Amino acid sequence: MKTPRAFYQPLAIGAPAPLRDLPVRLERMIHFVPPHVEKMRAKVPDLVSKVDVVLGNLEDAIPADQKEAARRGFIQMARETDFKTTGLWTRINCLNSPWVLDDLVEIVTQVGDKLDVVMLPKVEGPWDIHYIDQLLAQLEARAGVTRPIMVHAILETAEGVKNVDAIATASPRMHGMSLGPADLAASRAMKTTRVGGGHPDYAVLSDEAGATSRTAYQQDLWHYTVAKMVDACMSAGIKAFYGPFGDFSDAAACEAQFRNAFLMGCAGAWSLHPNQIDIAKRVFSPEPREVAFALRILEAMPDGTGAVMIDGKMQDDATWKQAKVIVDLARIVAAKDPDLAELYGL
Repeated sequence: MKTPRAFYQPLAIGAPAPLRDLPVRLERMIHFVPPHVEKMRAKVPDLVSKVDVVLGNLEDAIPADQKEAARRGFIQMARETDFKTTGLWTRINCLNSPWVLDDLVEIVTQVGDKLDVVMLPKVEGPWDIHYIDQLLAQLEARAGVTRPIMVHAILETAEGVKNVDAIATASPRMHGMSLGPADLAASRAMKTTRVGGGHPDYAVLSDEAGATSRTAYQQDLWHYTVAKMVDACMSAGIKAFYGPFGDFSDAAACEAQFRNAFLMGCAGAWSLHPNQIDIAKRVFSPEPREVAFALRILEAMPDGTGAVMIDGKMQDDATWKQAKVIVDLARIVAAKDPDLAELYGL
C-alpha cells in the first residue's frame, strides 16, 4: 500500500497531479450512445442540454467488427461537440480484450483534454485500477493533458463484489462505481436473464398460520450488492450508481428500481433509452417537499447542534446531516435546472 504522501503523486513525469476531491458535478443519468452509428452521433449536440453525462460506449452492445468504428466515432463526437457543463465519458473495452490498449492510447492522446471519465468494465480488484492508473498518467503526459482523467469501475463479477472496498480506494482517480447486474448475474450463476430490476420468483411468503391464503412479496435481487457498493463508495469519498435497466417498455419498474437506488445513496443511474432520461432526472432530483422540509431543519438549527421540534417531530444533529444531504443536492440540481430551482425556492 502506498503511503499517503505518495498516493497523490503523479504516476508519470509531466502528468497532472491527482485530484484530492471529486469535482462537484450533477450526474443523475449517464446516457449511453453507440458512437459507431452516425445518426446517433448526430443527436449528441441536442442531448447535451438534456442529460448530465454523455457516454460513448465502446464495449458491450458494440459488435466486434465495429469496435474500431466506435472508437473513431467517439473521437469525432468529442472533437465536434461543445459539451459545456455536461460530462463526457467513455466505456472502454475490458482489460483482457484486444481493443482496450488502442481505446486508451487513441482517445487520450487525441481528445484527452475533453474527457472527464473512463468507465472500466468487469473490474475484479485494485490491480485493474492500478494498471489503468499508470497507463492514463503516461498517456496524459504524452498528450499534455492538464486535467486528470477519472476512472469509474463497473461492479459486475463476484470477484469484484468481494474486493469492492479495495477497488474504491485503489487510486485518487476513482470517480465511482456502477452496478452491472447482467454480467454479475452470470458471474454468480444467478438464474435470471433480466438486465437489472427484480424477478417475480424472488419472493417471500406471508405466514401460513391463521391465513386462508398466502401473499407473495417480491424481493430485490440487488439490495445486498447496492448497499455494499454504496458503503464502499461513501467511505472512500466517491460516488455509487445504479447501472442499466433493460426493459425499456416498463417505465414504472424502471422508476421503482432507480428510486430504490436513490434512497439507498446512489447519485444516478444509466439511461440506455431516451425514455429513461426523464425518469432518472425525476428520481435522482430530490422532491420539492423534501427540500422544503430540509431547509426548515437547517434554518431551525443553523450550526447543526441541539434539538428542535418541527411539526411535532424531533430534529437533532443526525437529521440535520440528512437535511444537509438533501439541500446540497438540491443546490447542485438547481444550478443546472431552472424549473427545479424555482420549485425548490433556490
